[in-house]
Amino acid sequence: MPYPPSPPVIDAHHHFWRVARQHQSWRTGDHHAIDRDYGPEDLRAAARAAGVDATVLVQSVDTAEENDRLAAYAAEAGDLAAGIVGWLPLADPAAARAELDRFTHPLLTGVRTLIARDPLDWLTAPGTVALFRDLAARGLTWDVVPVTAEQVARVTALAEAVPDLRIVVDHLARPPVESGAREPWASQLTALARQPGIACKVSVGIDVLTAWPRWDADALLPHVAHAVEVFGPGRLMLASNWPVVLLRRDYPGALADLGDVLSRAGVDRDGLAEIRGATAARWYGVHLP
Repeated sequence: MPYPPSPPVIDAHHHFWRVARQHQSWRTGDHHAIDRDYGPEDLRAAARAAGVDATVLVQSVDTAEENDRLAAYAAEAGDLAAGIVGWLPLADPAAARAELDRFTHPLLTGVRTLIARDPLDWLTAPGTVALFRDLAARGLTWDVVPVTAEQVARVTALAEAVPDLRIVVDHLARPPVESGAREPWASQLTALARQPGIACKVSVGIDVLTAWPRWDADALLPHVAHAVEVFGPGRLMLASNWPVVLLRRDYPGALADLGDVLSRAGVDRDGLAEIRGATAARWYGVHLP
């Protein structure tokens, strides 16, 4: 009897860039190893080797030109790029609506703006809440990396105010992997997970990759285990953060290591299928054959 087909695998977070056209303020002198162009032709073979069927392409620069570049990258990537998380100036609702009306792409599944550790006082302003209600009505997610207690409080308040909004927390909300400490990160992640409209990406962000002297999958285990405990597989998604992850690990190796850590954290086969593709397909509205 033939085996049923394997569920599609979706890499829920990666970037493309060409350094001469995209000034990325988050890239510093510590990141010479990724100071070059990365396009679909660089990812395609690596994705095939890792068993990835499709990806979600995420912005890395806060400009309208970035959205146009994402559209061009997606066209070049073909079937590989199944969704785009574009940029919106979310702190300025009028400008955000104008850009949302201008950038109408069939693969646009979500939006993001880089927040670093900035205060998010603007996030719960009435005009901003109305904007997020509009995003929810359009079926768009919001990607964000809240790393401070103030940011977490603002994000959870927005989730309560706009329960239909799908929020995606990127890179496990920056766990303190290099120090081994648990708090306040663990409590903040638990607070985010209490909101049913929030999901989380099992991926490693640039702060951790920069602080790490080397890739250490074992160090990720307690943090991933906590994410599994509070979110469950139905609200977790696997993501490479390529090419940023190349600072410490190759693409197939990083995804394999993250999958192994999830298994060691107690996720069973069905749960892994959720995290490796089904959650991203559901949260981003990505439909694959």
